[in-house]
Amino acid sequence: MTSSGAAFAEREYNLRAAFPDHPEWFARWANDSERSRTSMRVVRDVRYGPGPKQTVDLFPAEHPRGALLFIHGGYWRALDKDDHSFIAPSFVAEGIGVAVVNYDLCPGVRIAHIVEQCRQAVDWLTREGESHGVPARRLIVGGHSAGGHLTAMMFATDWKARGTSADAIVGGVSISGVFDLEPLLKVSFNSDLGLDPRSARELSPIHLDPRLDGPLLLAAGADETSEFIRQSRGL
Repeated sequence: MTSSGAAFAEREYNLRAAFPDHPEWFARWANDSERSRTSMRVVRDVRYGPGPKQTVDLFPAEHPRGALLFIHGGYWRALDKDDHSFIAPSFVAEGIGVAVVNYDLCPGVRIAHIVEQCRQAVDWLTREGESHGVPARRLIVGGHSAGGHLTAMMFATDWKARGTSADAIVGGVSISGVFDLEPLLKVSFNSDLGLDPRSARELSPIHLDPRLDGPLLLAAGADETSEFIRQSRGL
């Protein structure tokens, strides 16, 4: 960051304050997602782990040639898979089955717990996805905002140690991700996230070695804050 002040961090990372029209976007996502679920084949709320929100919605493709596991955003503390079904139609139309993942939220859990839940979702999809219509062949992991961070954490995971083939994941897409969590120590909503200097560093993909050979595409919007653009360029 160009400034170490809390005011700078709040301005750059508190996106709800920076973009006051966000409720309109959230409502649009929810409406588009409901339409997607009613117009497509979907297997809803399949459990992949024991946590209260550890469920996934599966959108099978008729002739699958790949799969996308999508991790929603919301700064690890908000939103839901039900707000993100809208991503599925375009991919399914191209033969890409889609799995939209839910996870438990801060402050009920810590970010490290969410990272592990997303790993469990990948483990589950590689084992069980085919039986639910979404075979995890040629799997892409993608996500937005917090989901972008979680996607990058999947690329820093030792899958072999978990008994999951690293070859299952052929690439990833991280949209508007946060890869250096240390600036979030200064934001007001860290009271929900519960980050401290040690956990912020341990959970920052920028400090971790990649464990996958596939490409990870990083993207940020041209109108996003300078810190979000820096974060994507920095990884």
